[in-house]
Amino acid sequence: MMEASEFDRSLGMELYATDSPGCGGRLRSEIQDFVVEELVLDQRYEGGRYLIVEVEKADWETHHLVRDLSRQLQISQKRFSWAGTKDKNAITRQRMSIYGLEEGELVRANLPGVNIRVLGRSNRGISLGDLRGNRFAVRIREIDLDDSDAARRLEAITGEIGALGGLPNYFGVQRFGEVRPVTHLVGEALVRGDPEGAAMTYLALPFPGEPESTRAARERLFADHDFGRALKKYPLRLRYERAMMARLQEEGDFARSFDVLADNLKRLFVHAYQSLLFNRMLSQRMRAGLPLGRAVEGDVVCFSKDGLPEPNKLQAVDGSNVSAVNRLAERGRAFVTLPLFGYGSGFAGGLPGEIERRVLEREKVDLTDFRVQENPDLGSPGSRRPALLRVEPVALMEGGSALLKFDLPPGSYATVVLREYMKPGAREGG
Repeated sequence: MMEASEFDRSLGMELYATDSPGCGGRLRSEIQDFVVEELVLDQRYEGGRYLIVEVEKADWETHHLVRDLSRQLQISQKRFSWAGTKDKNAITRQRMSIYGLEEGELVRANLPGVNIRVLGRSNRGISLGDLRGNRFAVRIREIDLDDSDAARRLEAITGEIGALGGLPNYFGVQRFGEVRPVTHLVGEALVRGDPEGAAMTYLALPFPGEPESTRAARERLFADHDFGRALKKYPLRLRYERAMMARLQEEGDFARSFDVLADNLKRLFVHAYQSLLFNRMLSQRMRAGLPLGRAVEGDVVCFSKDGLPEPNKLQAVDGSNVSAVNRLAERGRAFVTLPLFGYGSGFAGGLPGEIERRVLEREKVDLTDFRVQENPDLGSPGSRRPALLRVEPVALMEGGSALLKFDLPPGSYATVVLREYMKPGAREGG
């Protein structure tokens, strides 16, 4: 079993599922190297209160795009809805709905790298339930191998993924922050009852990938806690940090300073800490030799609806039903799950449950800590997530670069697939 890079291990992704050597290379050399298109339910837009649009954007994070669009259109951000947040450093196509907007008002929207196409109107907005998945086309450049050697490696990895029936359903680096991976650290501090540490980590912990002036401003704030001075030094692009600092300057309540953030953003912190623990459990399950695509006694499985896992439809597995459950799993109708720990979580049985308890005990936190007593809006009741990511990549070499194409279900990460092909920092392990 191949050990992952130190960085991946810090995010709980301790292992690679495939044993073939990777091709190396570099991602996102050019913006067109990463293309994401939503796979959505077919709908008829035959009139209604919501304007339905397809947004093609390059180098835009979804929340930032909606914020700037709302300003240009002079409407509240709450009138926008969409099915999923997309990568910033990519060309992405996704549907959005805008409540109460007339098509002609879109003339006021003029953002660089953004193209908006009207699809029609509907009596309901776009929601997560409309998303069937995402289709990726990703190019890996700067591969330091000749094309034939690289092609053999890609083919071998594709074959291993096919034999495994997919890959471990890790949360990718985007969940934690690509340039500044602190989201899970903020969430951990909140769960541990340290809202000041959480806020200061988010506001003031510097990272090497940031501009030197930004790092210096963060380091100064970490040392002196002078939010008024920091507001004069922090760049305007750090809008969320600046909003939190303004609230702290006014009220000084670290737990409630997160309330200036949008609901879906402020909940990301504890969710990211849950994701870290999930990744660790998944790695430990692999080390224990337990399958990801088949259940063992003690597991908790979920069932599928229209081909997608339904984490709310759960079943405990024991000796009386393990064979029947695995027949469903072979047909993609049942999925082994692991917990996203929360105050409403329970544990699996048998060896799977031992792994879950051991990971939580090592953290020295309790399930009740996920309530975040100081600000319950930041807490989470928890849920469960499939252990296996069912994916069938196609990988080809084209003139010194590799092109990978694959579809993923909602909530899964392209980087989890790409890391298996590239294997940055891989080393042999047991």
